[in-house]
Amino acid sequence: MAGVAGRLARLWCSGALSSLPVCSPLQVTRFPALQLHLCGPAMRASQKDFENALNQVKLLKKDPGNEVKLKLYALYKQETARRNYVDLVSSLSASSEPSIQVTPAADRKQPGSDALVVTSQDGITTITLNRPDKKNALTTQMYHDIILALEAASKDDSAITVLTGNGDYYCSGNDLTNFTDIPPGGVEEKARSGAVLLRDFVDCFIDFPKPLVAVVNGPAVGISVTILGLFDIVYATDRATFHTPFSHLGQSPEGCSSYTFPKIMGPSKATEMLVFGKKLTAREACTQGLVTEVFPDSTFQKEVWVRLKAYSKLPPNAMRISKQVIRNTEKEKLHAINAEESNVLRERWLSDECMNAVVSFLSKKAKL
Repeated sequence: MAGVAGRLARLWCSGALSSLPVCSPLQVTRFPALQLHLCGPAMRASQKDFENALNQVKLLKKDPGNEVKLKLYALYKQETARRNYVDLVSSLSASSEPSIQVTPAADRKQPGSDALVVTSQDGITTITLNRPDKKNALTTQMYHDIILALEAASKDDSAITVLTGNGDYYCSGNDLTNFTDIPPGGVEEKARSGAVLLRDFVDCFIDFPKPLVAVVNGPAVGISVTILGLFDIVYATDRATFHTPFSHLGQSPEGCSSYTFPKIMGPSKATEMLVFGKKLTAREACTQGLVTEVFPDSTFQKEVWVRLKAYSKLPPNAMRISKQVIRNTEKEKLHAINAEESNVLRERWLSDECMNAVVSFLSKKAKL
């Protein structure tokens, strides 16, 4: 247990858990470990209480197991949850079977809409992930907001729609703060609702009627990569990378990538990426067909937007009809694949293997 406590202490001191990339909506957040003690009003623990709790962890004679370790990781990162951390450690010291309750997620403050910026100009609707300090990691609310933004863009007067990121990253995956968003029904309900959210999110990309362009301004991780197979064009800066570490986290592909990636790059290259987690450079992704074109970072924004503005002047109805002709034959199949991938992931999120892989992943981060 002492070794685990040491790794936890280093992790807490370094702040390494502030924004870890994960692969799909709530994929790390749907484990049995996440039934956090959040009942009653949030109370701020004193510094002395918190330090005593840290010392108690080191003195535990029995390893509390992966589930409780994940609770401790999540509680530590919340400033208002230190009281909960203290209570959880106290319960571990008093009993090997701590009683854990949850506060309904609806009672908690949701992230603001400023995490997503939607603009419309020159015939282009642009959806920008706007959390540069968190590498544009996606919160649960952002998934809902993106769905709403795509639905609105499908009906507005723009000719094309663009998804991009603000700052150095395109998107680093799912935000770790989703750990705390546990519904009254616990992790089983979390897994079920998460699978529905994932399916609905990907369905929006499958059904989007206008030309959809990804402007990948930096590294991309997880679902921000897998859904690229559903875009019509993908432009990337030469410093972008593309990473889908599913197996590292005990999980499986999503975003229809189990179908689109083998179709785009061939089965063996897709397996390297989706099963073995190979990270591709922008040039490699372009060579394999996932990216349409790569631009020098110094001229990326200028070149891409000049081209997009020219495209936006093309007859919009002609572009929509052309996309419909190209994509309609596969829509039904893509929806079926998306539903199957979401069901498989729901089972994965509740598996011991997945939880163990996540704990291992976080422990390795603690050593950095």
